[in-house]
Amino acid sequence: MTLKDLREDIDRIDARMLSLLDERMEKALLARAFKPGVADAAREEAVLDRITRSSRCLAGPDFTGELWKRIIAEARAIQSRKPKTVGFQGEHGANSEVAARAWDASAAAMPCREFSDVFDAVRDGLFDYGIVPVENSLGGIVGPVNSILINTDLKIVAAMDMPISHCLLAVPGADHREIRSAYSHSQALAQCRNFLARNKLEARPYYDTAGAARMIAQERPKDTAAIANRFAAEIYDLEIIKDEIQDSENNRTRFLIIAKEGGSQDGNKCSAVFSTEDKAGALFKTLEIFASAGINLTRIESVPNKPGDYAIFLDFDGSIADPGVSAAVEGASGVARNFRVLGCYNERKL
Repeated sequence: MTLKDLREDIDRIDARMLSLLDERMEKALLARAFKPGVADAAREEAVLDRITRSSRCLAGPDFTGELWKRIIAEARAIQSRKPKTVGFQGEHGANSEVAARAWDASAAAMPCREFSDVFDAVRDGLFDYGIVPVENSLGGIVGPVNSILINTDLKIVAAMDMPISHCLLAVPGADHREIRSAYSHSQALAQCRNFLARNKLEARPYYDTAGAARMIAQERPKDTAAIANRFAAEIYDLEIIKDEIQDSENNRTRFLIIAKEGGSQDGNKCSAVFSTEDKAGALFKTLEIFASAGINLTRIESVPNKPGDYAIFLDFDGSIADPGVSAAVEGASGVARNFRVLGCYNERKL
C-alpha cells in the first residue's frame, strides 16, 4: 500500500462521512414535527453519553464528545429555522432535486427510494411537499407517477419544465482513456446511446443516475464512470469528463410539486383526471366543452387504471378562478365520470 492508496481511502471515507452527516441532519429536521420544542436536554445528554462510552477511535472520547456537541447544536439550529421539506425520488443529486431547488432554493430536499414513498410521506405530513417527474420529451410519461396520481387526494401546487443534461463523471484524476463502462439509470443510458457507442463504453444500468454518481464517489473505480448531471458531480466531488452527452438537445422533463392542500386559485394552468363511458364519442363530449370555451388543452393522456378501464389526464391553460374555466370544469363534471381537478397552479419553464 502506498501513500496514494491511503489518501484515496481517506477520500472515500470522507465522502461517506459527509453523506451520513447530511442524512443525520435530515432525520433531525424531520424529528422536529414530533417534538414539543427544539431543545431536548435529556435526549441530547443520552446521545452524548452513548457516544463517549462507545468511542473506540484513535481521537479519543473527548474529541468525539466535542464533535457530537457541535453536530447536535447544528441540528438544533436547523430545527429552529424550520425550512420547508420537499421529498423526491432518488439519491441526492437527482434531477428531481435540481428541479426542487429551482422551485425553492431555501427548502430542504429529502431523498426517497420510490415514487410511492414521496406521495405517502406528503400524505402523512412528514414532508411539506413532494416533487415528481410526470413526463419526459423523449421517454414519454412516467408510468408509476401517473398511476398514483389517478387516485391520490394530494393536490398539484406548482410545476417545473426543465431541460435535462447528462455528463460523463469519474473520480478526479481518472484517465478518460482507461474508462471502459458507465453506470446510470436505464433511461439516461438510452438517452446517451450514441455517445456510449462512439466511445465504446459498456452501458451498465443502475437504479438512479445520482445513485450511480454516489457509488463512483464511494468506490472510486479507475475504469468506470457514471452518467448524471452537473449537480451530482458537484456534491460527490467527481470530475466532468464530458458534458452534454445526451443524443438529443430536446430532452426536457416536466415535474409536479404536490401537497396535502391546494395552492392559490390564481395559477396559470390546471390539471384534471377523469374517466369516460366505454362508447363512441364519450371522450369527445368532454373535450368539446373545453374547445367551445376557447380553453387551450396542453396535455391529453390516457393511462391504464383498472383492467378494461383508463384514466384521462387533462392539462389546460387558465385559472379555476376564471368564470369561463370554472364553467367548463362544471360542464365536464356532468359529462365525464369522476372528473376531478388535481390543482390550479403556476408552471415555470427553465
